[in-house]
Amino acid sequence: MQQRLFRLNKESAKETEVILSQLFPDHLTYQIQGHFIKGAAQTAAGPVRIVGTVNSAPINHEIALHIAAEVLEIIALNDQTPVIFIVDTQGQALSRADEVLCLNRSFAHLASCVDLLRRQQHPNLAIILGEAVSGGFLSYGLMANQVFALESSQVKVMDLNAMSRVTKIPVERLKELSQSSAIFAPGVENFYKMGAISEIWHDLNPDLVGQAIQQQQSQINSYLNDERREVAQQRQGRHLSHEIVAAVLRA
Repeated sequence: MQQRLFRLNKESAKETEVILSQLFPDHLTYQIQGHFIKGAAQTAAGPVRIVGTVNSAPINHEIALHIAAEVLEIIALNDQTPVIFIVDTQGQALSRADEVLCLNRSFAHLASCVDLLRRQQHPNLAIILGEAVSGGFLSYGLMANQVFALESSQVKVMDLNAMSRVTKIPVERLKELSQSSAIFAPGVENFYKMGAISEIWHDLNPDLVGQAIQQQQSQINSYLNDERREVAQQRQGRHLSHEIVAAVLRA
């Protein structure tokens, strides 16, 4: 196993190494540059490419464009190589420079690249190792065919205090709402209920990734349809979204 570590604290680097080694024990190679990771491994479904973020990355233009470029490079090979997106991000970089330079457009470009990967019939999935927050998560992790999360991961659209400032709804009221509606509550279990996460992984082993990829390979076209609202309704995480979307599509 080869690895290069840049500006990662030792604890985070070791944790990333342990998790990846458990999921990909065969022919794992990867590089970490800052918060950006790319690599390759062998699974029961064959070779896969690895790309994403580590160490609670604040995703800026550079990281977003790095991931997008790697995705386009994989597509250019024209061999339907499966892609594993590694997700550990605190969200978008909160700097004035990134906002002035239209970080949202870099995120849109990244999301479009992942969507193209899907439409080119590359099996792909995202694995949340640490944090998955706001636009940083939405721009590539949530775009994948499937999202899997470690039970220890932290998933949220927005901190309740920040949500309170934006919506003007008191934090206490948001906490009350979070008890009955997964939409208002952060946490991996709530995102599972809302259909955003396919499965929560409690124990790690090499079969998890291989089996998921093999399932996609056997019915890859079915993953072009977004069925998360149906899943969310079945899991009672989003009670009205299915009917609302259906009504809009009929209009």
